[in-house]
Amino acid sequence: MDYVYGPGKNHLFVPGPVNIPEPVLRAMNRNNEDYRSPAIPAMTKNLLEDVKKIFKTSTGTPFLIPTTGTGAWESALTNTLSPGDRTVSFLIGQFSLLWIDQQQRLNFNVDVVESEWGQGANLDILAEKLAADHSHTIKAICIVHNETATGVTNNLATVRKLLDHYRHPALLLVDGVSSICALDFRMDEWGVDVALTGSQKALSLPTGLGIVCASPKALEASKSAKSVRVFFDWNDYLKFYKLGTFWPYTPSIQLLYGLRAALDLIFEEGLDNVIARHTRMGKATRLAVEAWDLKNCTQKEEWYSDTVTAVLVPPYIDSAEIVKRAWKRYNMSLGLGLNKVAGKVFRIGHLGNLNELQLLGCLAGVEMILKDVGYPVKLGSGVAAACAYLQNNIPMIPSRI
Repeated sequence: MDYVYGPGKNHLFVPGPVNIPEPVLRAMNRNNEDYRSPAIPAMTKNLLEDVKKIFKTSTGTPFLIPTTGTGAWESALTNTLSPGDRTVSFLIGQFSLLWIDQQQRLNFNVDVVESEWGQGANLDILAEKLAADHSHTIKAICIVHNETATGVTNNLATVRKLLDHYRHPALLLVDGVSSICALDFRMDEWGVDVALTGSQKALSLPTGLGIVCASPKALEASKSAKSVRVFFDWNDYLKFYKLGTFWPYTPSIQLLYGLRAALDLIFEEGLDNVIARHTRMGKATRLAVEAWDLKNCTQKEEWYSDTVTAVLVPPYIDSAEIVKRAWKRYNMSLGLGLNKVAGKVFRIGHLGNLNELQLLGCLAGVEMILKDVGYPVKLGSGVAAACAYLQNNIPMIPSRI
């Protein structure tokens, strides 16, 4: 039972944690097991191979770390860099800000490239910095693929093109927490050296697994990286990989079975179909926002996110009241505006194991809430705009044809 009960099902539309599908819940509903028995290493071996598919890599080495995205950040940084190393990192919202803070607290020399919240990473400035760095003092480019505070997606392919154009050897470290398994992500093709995600986002699991994938170049860098690491040390994992037991410490058996079920669902639907579904839901949500005569926090179409939409509200409305009303009256959870956009935006998460009819229920709820807080929305306008688009674009379910 919910800690604070509300009738029916809670409509969870924050950009993570997300809805957990029933097959995953059932898979996790099990007793503990001995992780040193033959079963868990065998399952882990298969999981590691299958996890590579969601990163679209054949050469990367994955690590399943019992942590959050924040821990995965630290793993990426401390295994590849040494204190004092120069990084270039883009400040475009709350989560990129937090990653920069972590880099600074780990004693890296962080070259911050700041943009207005609602804009993407300024890659023109990156080009200038790479062109000027003849002695290759920049050791890593750290970029958030999808900034969930503002609904901004960055172009990773362009980052790789810039690095290649200037023949710069810097590592490319990518936070894919709210993008991997939902947005197009190509680790090998884009030359990403470390990519990471969290189980509570598009994988649709509980929080608790930080999934990191390292390129051969990143593994080589880890051999000389001087940052102190213990719990997050890749070398400990690699030793147990060679032994065939895989775990340097006790994993969550339940999360491993959940991950197995989550990956099976993704592969059954087809990863490209999963990405296309998120593209449809992102477009439908933006059409609804336009029909409400509200604006997207994201300032250019090239940066639109298909996993979260941050909606700007008029100055006379506190967006926090929209989030409160959603929970108190309609049993729905929307995302708050964070930091610089607190009170100015509310966020609709549309990622994970979610379908179009669920999204339409959310949009209907948002319309009623907007009416509640005094915004002159025409009821049904956003839903109608989303419906018109979705009705023409939803494909048949492949497994039911």
